[in-house]
Amino acid sequence: MTAARIRPFRAGDEPALAEICLRTADAGGDATGIFEDDAIWAHIWVLPYAEHHPDLAFVTEEEDGTVSGYIVATPDTDAFERWFREEWWPRHAHKWPKPEKEITRQDGTLLYAYGRGEKPEPFAEEFPAHLHIDLLPQAQGRGAGRRLIETLVTALREQGVSGLHLVASAENTGAMAFYTRLGLAPLPSSPGSRAYGLKL
Repeated sequence: MTAARIRPFRAGDEPALAEICLRTADAGGDATGIFEDDAIWAHIWVLPYAEHHPDLAFVTEEEDGTVSGYIVATPDTDAFERWFREEWWPRHAHKWPKPEKEITRQDGTLLYAYGRGEKPEPFAEEFPAHLHIDLLPQAQGRGAGRRLIETLVTALREQGVSGLHLVASAENTGAMAFYTRLGLAPLPSSPGSRAYGLKL
């Protein structure tokens, strides 16, 4: 099978990014139907990055032109979280009112979104950039994930960024093995998650 090509994100890719996010959001599996509104996932995990840092968004494109994966990032985690809290989320939060307490998984995710930017991120000083990467099953195992991360690392280095981190679900064992193979070092993590860092 021919390897998908890597290209920069461009306007019009947003629906594809949202679909990929949804189909990989459940610890790497399809999250369709887990929330009352499937759109919540992308509005937290991918679309704000593509809007705020389109220069750090890249996609895998198959021979037929379909997008099968993406990587998005911010070079400055604390600044991005403030922007998310002050500008991005207020534009969208009316669709999903803040839950009073966490009863469902959707409640917990929305409470997380409402709380972003309230305090400094734990890894942001040493590893100021962070990323999200997702590939549909047909794009996995073909080297696309490695090439996406290499492309992003090159772009971050060109901007003078000193370090990069990411946080994955502890249930996503395939992703954890992938990050380790790429040389990302494990960082102290909260229960249910695994964090990794890379000095640039």
